[in-house]
Amino acid sequence: MRVTPRASRPGVAGVRDDRLALRVQAPPLEGRANVAVERLLAGALGIARGRVTVVGGQSAREKLVRVEGLTGAEIERALAPR
Repeated sequence: MRVTPRASRPGVAGVRDDRLALRVQAPPLEGRANVAVERLLAGALGIARGRVTVVGGQSAREKLVRVEGLTGAEIERALAPR
């Protein structure tokens, strides 16, 4: 996924270049943006934050995230625009 830190409005920004795009208000300092990504995804998916973990790209805009207990298809459905 592609993350934009310090965004004015947090949220799921859709899919761009086959990657989920997220906006978070937190700055990319001391892991704050990563925590914001975990919180945002957990809230959007309706699951506990502990089930969402940034596992790759901790200091980059491109992140790899593990979501426990959901399939890729379930995640896509939950995050699809309505």
